[in-house]
Parts: sequence; structure tokens; C-alpha cells
Amino acid sequence: MVHREFSVDLNKPLVFQVGHLGEDYEEWVHQPIVTKETPRFFSNGLIEFLTRTRWWAIPLIWLPVVCWLVSLSLENGVPVNHAPLTVLAGVCLWTFMEYCLHRFVFHIRTTSYWGNTLHYLVHGCHHKHPMDGLRLVFPPAATAILLVPFWNLIKIVVPAPYSHAFLGGGLLGYVMYDCTHYYLHHGKPLKGVSYQLKRYHMNHHFRIQDKGFGITTTFWDRVFGTLPPKSAKKDS
Repeated sequence: MVHREFSVDLNKPLVFQVGHLGEDYEEWVHQPIVTKETPRFFSNGLIEFLTRTRWWAIPLIWLPVVCWLVSLSLENGVPVNHAPLTVLAGVCLWTFMEYCLHRFVFHIRTTSYWGNTLHYLVHGCHHKHPMDGLRLVFPPAATAILLVPFWNLIKIVVPAPYSHAFLGGGLLGYVMYDCTHYYLHHGKPLKGVSYQLKRYHMNHHFRIQDKGFGITTTFWDRVFGTLPPKSAKKDS
């Protein structure tokens, strides 16, 4: 059902408005508003506060957890020289998860009220307000919840002594991802890898949103054929 008569009032809390856009949501959310202002999501002050996260909270909270997880594996008998490779394996797995989440979850197409609403909360808000520095990284409470199924999977496929270090590697990959993502939006690299990644990611936001899903690396886009063509223009 198309809701052509509905328009979003940007001066009011947004989250419970966007669902009414129906089939128009996809077009609306990919018309970015390039400003550093932080829009209001909820009328409730506490809930609103919980949706905002400073970038530095991510390494501050999660890097000590990474160190603790690696130490648990060492205490469980993992040789010291095996720990870095185990952590690296976890980081590599994260880059694959980063790609899959971004491509298949964050960019799922929705038209229902609750589908649009949930998508806006998870990722749509970032495409609508790409320079909102307080909603660029994932809230720690949400990350902690998502760690539970990730940990349960790791325990099944990774030998027990190595599982904690592997989880630590995945968590380290996530920290690298969130910090890199923030820098690509708010940093000003002039050359090198960071400059190329910034151009790559800005291309995803402002030229062609259904290509270029990697943030920390373009590797998986190359593997799965989702590199943006150089001549691509933004979808209308």
C-alpha cells in the first residue's frame, strides 16, 4: 500500500513516523540530509538518551573485554604464540560478518509499518542523517545482546581453549569497524588507505547504495561482485 499523502515532520520525534511511509520509505531514507545535527528519535528522554553513543565509548568499553577474553584462553592452556593467530582469525570472521550484516540485514527492503520502523532504527537513520555523530556507532547495550548468539556459535565450532580468544578477535574486529566507520564520516584523510576507504564509503552513501558494503575492507565486495562500477550514478 502506497502512502503518498504522508510526509515526515523533521521537527518531531522520527521513529514512529517513518513506518507510515510504506512503500515510499525506501526512497525517502536514501535522500540524505547532510548536517551534523542529531535528530530526535523519541519523545521519552531516557529512551532518546540510550540511542546516542559517543564514538570513544566503543574502544573504552570493549577493548578491556577483548584483553580479558584473550587472557582467559591463555589461562586455559592456549600457547602464547597461538593467541595472536586466533585473534586474527576472529578479526577476519568479523570482516565477513560486517559485509553480510551490511548487505543482507542493514539494506533489506521493507514496506510495512514495523519493518520500516525497525530498519530506520538499525540503519536507515544512518543513511538519512549520515553525519549524525551520535548515532554512527552501535550502542554498547545492543552489542552485548548480539554477543550472546555469536558466543554460542563460537563455542560449537571453535575448540574450547581457543573460543574466548576467537570471540575476543571478533570483538576487536567490531571495535576496528565502528572506529573506522566514524573516522570515514568525520575524519579528513588526504591520502593513503584511509582516503581510499573514505571515498569508497561516501560512494556507497551518495552514489549507489546497493554496492560497496565493506567498511574496513573492500575484500568481500570483490569476492561477491558488489564493487560499485566506476561509472555508476546514484539510483533515482
